[in-house]
Amino acid sequence: MQGLGSELAGEPADATAHNTERYCRGMEILLAAMQLLAFARDIGQVQRIARATARQMTGGDGAAFILRDGEFSHYVDEEAVAPLWKGMRFPLQNCIAGWAMTHRQAVIIPDTQADERIDQALYGSTFVRSLVIVPVRVQEPIAAIAVYFAETDAAGEADLRLLKRLAESVSLAIENIRVHSELEERVRMRAEELEKAKAAIEELSMTDELTGLLNRRGFRRAAEAIIAQGRGCQLAIIDVDGLKKVNDTFGHAVGDSLIADCASVLRDSVRHSDVVGRMGGDEFCVLVPAPLAPAETLRNSLRARLDYFNRLSPAQCQLSVSVGIVQARAGSALSLDDLLGQAGALMSMEKHSKMMSDSRH
Repeated sequence: MQGLGSELAGEPADATAHNTERYCRGMEILLAAMQLLAFARDIGQVQRIARATARQMTGGDGAAFILRDGEFSHYVDEEAVAPLWKGMRFPLQNCIAGWAMTHRQAVIIPDTQADERIDQALYGSTFVRSLVIVPVRVQEPIAAIAVYFAETDAAGEADLRLLKRLAESVSLAIENIRVHSELEERVRMRAEELEKAKAAIEELSMTDELTGLLNRRGFRRAAEAIIAQGRGCQLAIIDVDGLKKVNDTFGHAVGDSLIADCASVLRDSVRHSDVVGRMGGDEFCVLVPAPLAPAETLRNSLRARLDYFNRLSPAQCQLSVSVGIVQARAGSALSLDDLLGQAGALMSMEKHSKMMSDSRH
């Protein structure tokens, strides 16, 4: 057996033919388990493989996987001829698994009734008469694997060597899971960062830099989504009066300020559900989804806000706008471009009327 044991495990094996056969069978089981552990991706899977392998390769009457949980031993997995302690926690100093983990060494108990480290209150009523326990990660144990036998002196050095090899494989599997989990978490976090960056870029691509309103692209996307619902809407085109004259007289900085002021007035004049955008230059749009009020309601609200703004504003020029408002009834086949064309024509008529009136004065 010694030569065979050295060839298979690098260490001497038991001398008897029976133990030789048992050891070789145990090695075959261990090698198969090592392949399974190499592909394990969660701790529960590792626990089940370790527990089943420990019992099969030693011929034990029971096996358990015990995690170190702070100052407690947690019996997380178990398979035995009779129930033992699955799911229970015991202080490390009160159980033999805790002893193995705190002392960082494997232990064979030939007779549970003759070893002072065994709590007879726990073991006395069970089938366990001998056992072997190995810690997982000897330098800093995080778990232990236990095998129980219904007979005394049932565990030998060969069993201990097999279990130590199993514990080493379990330790590597747990480390692999930790590394894999960290990599998955990094990938997840990176994906979230990319999604946030994508959303930020998309928001910037749909936001007017000067006013903070939707730009033409953003307004079209939001407006078309509302129109597609077929519930009806109002669309208003608002054009700032005399912006070119303001730019020529006071400079583009004042003109930009006037545009920003108009955006602020528009935001205060409509509901949160309404869509407001700057279409470019001095032109703005408002889309009002159902439920709808008469067109004059929006016009009066805008006029009141403009009057209030002009009374309080110390600006060098007064804010004035021309407005065109159209309405699409529920189920209307009018497209956004249709509404923009109609509202634009009405706005141009109002602007032209103002210019004619100013020229007469």
